[in-house]
Amino acid sequence: MYALKFSTSFVNTLPHKTMSTELCITVNGTEVWLQGEGDEVILMLHGWPDTRALWDGTVDALQDRATCARITLPGFETGPSSTSLADMCQLLRQIVDRISPDKPVTLMVHDWGCIFGYEFAMRHADRVARVVAVDVGDHNSGALLRGWGAKEKLSVMGYQVWLALAWKLGGRLGTRMTRAMARWLRCPTEPERITHQMNYPYAMQWFGTAGGFKGAAQIQLPMPLLFVYGERKPFMFHSAQWLDKVAATPGSAVQGLPCGHWVMISRPEAFHARVREWHWGQA
Repeated sequence: MYALKFSTSFVNTLPHKTMSTELCITVNGTEVWLQGEGDEVILMLHGWPDTRALWDGTVDALQDRATCARITLPGFETGPSSTSLADMCQLLRQIVDRISPDKPVTLMVHDWGCIFGYEFAMRHADRVARVVAVDVGDHNSGALLRGWGAKEKLSVMGYQVWLALAWKLGGRLGTRMTRAMARWLRCPTEPERITHQMNYPYAMQWFGTAGGFKGAAQIQLPMPLLFVYGERKPFMFHSAQWLDKVAATPGSAVQGLPCGHWVMISRPEAFHARVREWHWGQA
């Protein structure tokens, strides 16, 4: 399917599947890993403190219907120490044009992947057919800020500024601070894979690093959206108005699941079944 230079490695998939080949291409210094069958492409973007490995189970669940493409966000493992919102959107455009030149992709996003992904989808709506967003909705809306009480606002500021400071300090101390926060937040990522480098979006948010997010638009997606969120969290990353708006939009849908922030890890069967039902009309 891809007339490109790539490296191959064989990976185990679900028990009822045969061994499949994962292909790797490089786009502007970023590795893009592709696996699956079918002409449709799903581009998956993770958040903090994760890598492309977050989507391992999702690739297993969806690769029979689509080609699943994954990246590790630049700077999280290798690459520049931070990437601006504009540069991230440009990189995503280059990736999409390379892996699906003739058809728009489905965007599947989580956490900071939502924030970068929403902006890309709005700036380049012709390259995105639909969006599956997990646990982060109208992140920059007044409705969300008004919906948080004092406790929620202090909690959000506390952990985010801590991580922004850890990125600023860097080195072993910054990584120790980051891993401590990851333990406190019960992140499923292996601690040894977590470093302070993954925190630069928080520095963008609080310190204006790499231009910050002041240029991010209010979320108005022109394509269908499936929004899936965890119901068991101390605070939400979406407003009640956001849920109502998405649910009332033709072709879009909302699904809450009894879990925390990492929905695809905590409730994989329910998450993947809902995605398949919404996307293809079957679980």
